[in-house]
Amino acid sequence: MQETSFERLPRHVAIIMDGNGRWAKIRSLPRIEGHRKGADSVRSVVRACRRHGIEVLTLYAFSLENWNRPSSEVEALMDLLKDYLLSERQEMMDNGIRLQVIGRTQDLRPDIQAILRETVEATAHNSEMILNLALSYSGRDEILGALKRIIEDVQNGRVDPSNFSEEVISDCLDTKGLPDPDLLIRTSGEQRISNFLLWQMAYTEIYFTDTLWPDFSEDKLIEALRDYERRERRFGRISEQVRELLS
Repeated sequence: MQETSFERLPRHVAIIMDGNGRWAKIRSLPRIEGHRKGADSVRSVVRACRRHGIEVLTLYAFSLENWNRPSSEVEALMDLLKDYLLSERQEMMDNGIRLQVIGRTQDLRPDIQAILRETVEATAHNSEMILNLALSYSGRDEILGALKRIIEDVQNGRVDPSNFSEEVISDCLDTKGLPDPDLLIRTSGEQRISNFLLWQMAYTEIYFTDTLWPDFSEDKLIEALRDYERRERRFGRISEQVRELLS
């Protein structure tokens, strides 16, 4: 891959990896083959983000709603997740990638929970990039959990209600300490955010592509980054104010 330079990159890229099942159906293959090919795209995109200097990459790997899929598919997805974690741990170490996880990890199989803990601990001091996996994740469930923690903190005197702020909520979310996503990419032509990072995406730039996730290559990632580079992020200001701030 030829070296590519950017004038402006997102610090945090989030991706809804959609289209594995359709990719397999088009080829008259079992759905799991689409997920298996999708795992190859994960490897490619993680490496590309690390190479191009993305600080945080969050992948919507398995939603809370995905537990409603056929049990055979869920088990196959869990096996793929386990294989990915085992096969990629050394590469994370070699490339300074720190693994973090958001979501209800207690819902996962005990063997996967153990591998996640081991990998998170092994990579804890890596500082080149954060790979953040959303597993058994729901944006609404995350916000609900944050509110429950805040109520408990107020009741126990750890939080003063008069000082309640957005920062208090952010600090109770799974993504505490991470910057909000600058860019959300969703593959496969669907145009919705599917209960993903609902609080965090208040000002996220959204990029939709018809490309199915198993076909999402580094070239496709670069297209999304180029599109982001052309956008003007105003955060409620007008263009003249933005240019003044940047000058």
